[in-house]
Amino acid sequence: MDAHGRRRNPYELTEETPVYVISVAAQLSGLHPQTLRQYDRLGLVSPDRTAGRGRRYSARDIELLRQVQQLSQDEGINLAGIKRIIELENQVAALQSRVAELQSALEGAAAAMRQREAAVHASYRRDLVPYQEVQHTSALVVWRPKRQQSAD
Repeated sequence: MDAHGRRRNPYELTEETPVYVISVAAQLSGLHPQTLRQYDRLGLVSPDRTAGRGRRYSARDIELLRQVQQLSQDEGINLAGIKRIIELENQVAALQSRVAELQSALEGAAAAMRQREAAVHASYRRDLVPYQEVQHTSALVVWRPKRQQSAD
């Protein structure tokens, strides 16, 4: 199943499909295969495994390897810091997905409520008028009849 709940074609390649062996992943990421093994041991980039325990990297893994390299080389962040950054980015992505899911559910509930409200309003008898309570004030109104003028 994909992110939208549809069945995915098992032969369809996506950015998460593990297809690259370690030598190809190393070449695509510009890193040495031993560096990829170290990153896997540290839990920075954990590729899928074949039945024979061989590593298979996806396009997303390759991008993550490049990101780790950039953070390490260009930004000077140590591997423990990079691991924490990746964990936090994954957590943010999961929370954003959950927020989108909840917003969708909320919009659906609001639409259903509007439909029920419209049905109730449509069922009102038209000869009835809604009652509104009169505001009570302490104002005093004095009525004086007009004096009638006499007709002489």
